[in-house]
Order: sequence, then C-alpha cells, then structure tokens
Amino acid sequence: MTRIRSLLGRLPIDPYMLLLIGTVVLAFVLPAHGVGQTIAEDSVLVAVGLLFFLYGARLSPAAVWAGITHWRLQSLVLASTFVMFPIIGLAAYWGTRGWLPEGIAIGLLYLCLLPSTVQSSIAFTSIARGNVPAALCSASVSNLLGVVVTPLLVAALLQSAGSGFSLHAIEGIALQILLPFIAGQAARPMIGSWLAAHQTLTSVIDRGSILLVVYTAFSAGVVAGVWTSLSSIDLAIVAAIALVILALILGITTGISRWLGFSTEDEIALVFCGSKKSMASGLPMATILFAGHSVSLIVLPLMLFHQIQLFVCAILARRYARREEGVADMGAPARS
Repeated sequence: MTRIRSLLGRLPIDPYMLLLIGTVVLAFVLPAHGVGQTIAEDSVLVAVGLLFFLYGARLSPAAVWAGITHWRLQSLVLASTFVMFPIIGLAAYWGTRGWLPEGIAIGLLYLCLLPSTVQSSIAFTSIARGNVPAALCSASVSNLLGVVVTPLLVAALLQSAGSGFSLHAIEGIALQILLPFIAGQAARPMIGSWLAAHQTLTSVIDRGSILLVVYTAFSAGVVAGVWTSLSSIDLAIVAAIALVILALILGITTGISRWLGFSTEDEIALVFCGSKKSMASGLPMATILFAGHSVSLIVLPLMLFHQIQLFVCAILARRYARREEGVADMGAPARS
C-alpha cells in the first residue's frame, strides 16, 4: 500500500482526479436506472446539504474579517473571480455556441462564474512563498460570497443569453446550500474544534460527496444519451479552451499586480487566488442550478479546468519558489 501511494505521489495528475475519472467510467459502465437513479438523486440532496454545512462550520468569520484590511489585494481577487472571469466566460459561451453542444457552451460560462478554491489556493501560495494570510482571506471570502453571487450571476447572464435557466433554481440554492451553510456557521462554536481535530473524516465526506455528485450527473447523461453528441475532437477543443481561459487570467492577474507595484508575496496570492475555480462548490451547485439540463455536459469544462489549473499552478508555484530562492542566494554573503 505504501508503495502504491508513493507511485501515485509521483504522477503528474492529482490522485483524487483518478478517483473522479474512475467514477465517470463507472457511470458509463453501470449507470443508475429507475429506482437506483431516484436513490442516487435523493442521496445527492443529502450529501450537498451536509457538504455545505461542513463548509459553514469550518470557515472562520474572524479569519475572513481580519484579512479584509488588505483591501486592494482582496478587491482584485474578487474582481478577477466575479468580473474578469465572467467576461471571458461570456466570450467563450458566444464563441462556441452553435458549433459545440449547448451544454458545453453553458458549462464554459458556468465555470467562469464560480468562486475560487480554498485548499489549493492556499497550498500553492505557500509553496511559492507568497502572502498566505492574504490568500486564506481571499479564498475564504470568495467562497463565502460565491454561495450567493454565483447563482445570481448564473441567473443574470444565462437568462440574458437565452439558455432557459430557471429562477426557481435560486430557491433550491437557498434551501439546499445557503441554509445548511448558515446552519454550519451557527454550529461552528460547538463543533468547529471537533471538525478541526477530525480532518480525515471531513475530507472523506467532502470528497465522497463530490464523487456521488459526479456519478449521478454522468449516469443521468448516459441514460439520456447526451454523450452521443460529444466527440473526442469536441473534448480536445474544450480542454484547449479551458487552457486558454487559465492562461488569460494568469496573464491578467500577473500584469495588474506588477503594474500596481505589489510585492512578490502579494502578487503570488493574487495570481493563485484569482485564477482558481472551485470544483467542490461548482459540482453540487450545478445539480441544483441546472436541474432538467444535461448536467454531465455542463460540468465537463469545470472538471477539465480543475485538473489543468492544478497542473499549471503546480509548475508556476515551483517557479516562484525557485525565483525566491535565487534572490535569497544572491543576497547571501559569499563563502571563502
């Protein structure tokens, strides 16, 4: 077992992504039908509620509030997440609509409306020797606002784009995501310490919930036959578009931070927090926001973008770290 874990650690792909791929394969081989599909969908409702309850219970309002004082950095991260990204997403939506399946075009826009990640943003900022407290605040505030802002953006932009998005989905968000999140915040003083001491358990619940959402979404797509409309060329095109979106936002955030004279540490926090999109929040939200649509197609760009952002940002973080090491070596006294 240790040898297997060591081998997985050397792979250029996130081991959890392997589980996601395996879940997709399982959905294709053994999709849920009839009663099984009903059970899977009901299980997703429970899992999503539990997932966002835990998010609320673990997110410290004090930590978020303390970091807001760095207003320039925080405002730029939020602008990147909820302004620059959506503009790029609209361009991707209108540019691909008509020659890619409609669900994919919607998925490209939806990807760009999601909040930033928390874990990977902080991890990459730490590896690159950036401003970790600011990254913690930025990513936390982004996730906190995303519970409300993302559904509103989806409603506004996809309604205006004529996608047929239903405003009733906002009610679903309120009941299945926002309400459990608020309940988690209320319960934080009682269970926050316990959750912090049992991170393995909460991680299993987090990741298990996402796997269940993925299985149910892709299983429904298989049963409905939506995958017959997607070719391998389409898949390659979507991956290429996701890479271009990431490259654009990385270039924009890097350029702005240097133009404003940010320190290297603040630049790192802006680049990594402003370029991420949360699959952990995005997949559960999609099952509610796009009920009745081809959810498996809609979340496909997000799943591809997630793996691409991990791979690219891992390389970028190492480059930042090496640059910092080089500066430190230049400033060190020469040895005789």
